[in-house]
This record gives sequence, C-alpha cells and structure tokens, in this order.
Amino acid sequence: MARGLEEDVAEKTGLPIDAYFPATKIRWILDHIPDGQQRAENGELAFGTVDTWLLWNLTNGTLHATDVTNASRSMLYNIDTLEWDPDLLEALDIPSQCSLRLSHRAAYSDTQAAIPIAGVAGDQHAALFGQACFEPGMAKNTYGTGSFILMNTGTKRVRSNHGLLSIIAWDLGDAITYGLEGSIFSTGATVQWLRDGLQFIEASADVEALAASVEDNGGVYLVPAFTGLGAPHWDMYARGTIVGITRGTSRGHIARAALESTAYQTRDAVDAMRNDTGLDIPLLRVDGGGTANDLLMQFQSDILGIPIERHAVAETTALGAAYLAGLATGFWQGTDEIAANWATDKRFDPSMDPDKRASLHKNWLRAIDRSKNWQES
Repeated sequence: MARGLEEDVAEKTGLPIDAYFPATKIRWILDHIPDGQQRAENGELAFGTVDTWLLWNLTNGTLHATDVTNASRSMLYNIDTLEWDPDLLEALDIPSQCSLRLSHRAAYSDTQAAIPIAGVAGDQHAALFGQACFEPGMAKNTYGTGSFILMNTGTKRVRSNHGLLSIIAWDLGDAITYGLEGSIFSTGATVQWLRDGLQFIEASADVEALAASVEDNGGVYLVPAFTGLGAPHWDMYARGTIVGITRGTSRGHIARAALESTAYQTRDAVDAMRNDTGLDIPLLRVDGGGTANDLLMQFQSDILGIPIERHAVAETTALGAAYLAGLATGFWQGTDEIAANWATDKRFDPSMDPDKRASLHKNWLRAIDRSKNWQES
C-alpha cells in the first residue's frame, strides 16, 4: 500500500501510513482467515473498533456502527467528505460490504435495557471534550501507557507538515470540530519497564521518589522507542536508547531520564502544533494517571515554558463521554455550561532558566536521532 500512496492517505485521512492504524490490520486478517476475502465480499464479515463491538452487543446485534472520531483513525475514512474513501478501500482490497454505518450525531439507539446510547467518541477525543478545550488553540495531554496531545483547531482542518495527525475532534451535529494530535507510544509504559523489566522499583508510584533522589539527569537521556517512535517522528524502526551513561550514573539518573523522556516527547509534539498552526499554546491541560507525579508535571512545565493545569478529575475521557451523552439528552444545554464545570486540582508554573531549557532539549534531540532507523526493515 505504501508505494506512491503516502500523500494520498495523508491528504484524505490526516494520517501517515503506519501499522499503528487499523487499515493494514484488516487487510492482514482477511488474508489469514479461511476464505476471508470471499466472506467479506459476501457481507459475512464486518470490521469495527471497540465502540462498534459495544454497540453491537448492547443493541442485540441490530446496530453495526461507529462515530466519526473513531472512523477517522482507521486510515480508511475521508475526513473532508466524511465518508469511507472508495479509493483507499480499493487500494487495500477491503470490500465496502464490511464497512460500518457512520453516525454524525450523538444519539444512536436504545439498548435492550431501554437506556439510550447518547454518545460515542474515541478515547482521546472524549478527553479533549472532557477538558473543555472548546476554543481553537486549546490543548490537553493525557498521560497513560502512552501519551496523547490533542489541540482544537476549530472548524478548519489543519494539514500537518510536522508529523502530527489531522483529526476530527468531535461532531455535535452543527459543524465538525477538527484538531491535531500527537500520539506518543511509550510514557507510562516506560515506568512499567523500570518496574517489571529492570526491577528498579516495586510499584510505578515509586519512580517519583527514585527520580527525586538525584538533582538532575546527570547527562543521561532515555529514548523509550521500544516499539518505534510516534509523533512527530514516526519511525517504526527506531529502538530504545540510553545515552550519556558514565561510571557516576545511578538508578536514580536512569529513573529521572525515563520520566523526563515523557516531557521531552510532549515538547516535540507541542512544538509541531505551534509550527503547524501558527497559534501559541499558552497553557496545557493534563489528565491521566501519570499526572499524579508532581516531579514530572513540574518538569513538563519547565521544558515547555508554559503553565500546566491538572484537572480535578483525572479520568477526563469518561468525563467527556458523560458530557457528550448529557448534551444529547438535554442534561446540559451547551458547551458554555460544561466549560463552567472545569476545575483545577493543581497548577504548575515554569521556573527553569530559558538557556537551560534550550540546552536540555537540544541534547534530547541528539539522543533521539541516535535511536532512529535502528531496526533493519
């Protein structure tokens, strides 16, 4: 698929060609199950995402559907025409018979228990909504196993020239809201590796104390490209790298470098957003399990040079899903009412010298260059 189609895929879907997205996986499945292609052409097979499976089961097999936010991550959906793209389906020889019905509105159907399904959205799209990032230029980052930085670009689609994904943020029925996304593969997973692989810590929460046991990273940089690099680098052949080790390097330095790698990767994505849009990002709203680490949040603020606001509700994906359902059922009357609910748990302001910030990030970029294109294709 990749040959000659990179620009076409990016233009139509806002995505790079990467095995991270479902399209090539669907093709692989059709090639590796008995009579897969023929069964798909006969309408006996169907594809979908997790929300599709939930809708199917909640409606007793009467609804095979998804919403535009999940569809837009398939590498098969045209985010301008808001339809499955026939050229991309043909390029992968995926029969249109197995594609999903699309809903552009919040309400879907009733479950067997007569509870209305009033909202469906992708994970990070819901988090952006839950963070009340309703104005262009507002951005959030969710710190989980990976991290996902999303920025609202309004009703205008921004085509990224800096390695970001152009996405549909949400659809409330009146107009599509677009966004940019930076998908980072390994952040919380890096801490899990320290815990399970290197056995530096017993619990993930212990990493903060270990990292705080040293004054700085001691010149050590850890690039957690265990499964390649996501945005904005997009190198599936990159592999994990630790550089700057000396005889004086301790477990604390490596733990600190692991935490700092999350902040550096976020910085790379935020810089790409600024370059793509020409918009400043005056602050970053954050959520997810990783935000409980105050050391990481302060360093994130320092390396970005902007304030970080931690939401009072860590699980803003669930909050965003509730907001979408509440709008559809009339519980909330509009986004202004939702925005008024936003509450800060804690704010982190930058305190790092600008020259030090620039020097640290420069060395990070040197380290990440050494991790790229390591695995032979």
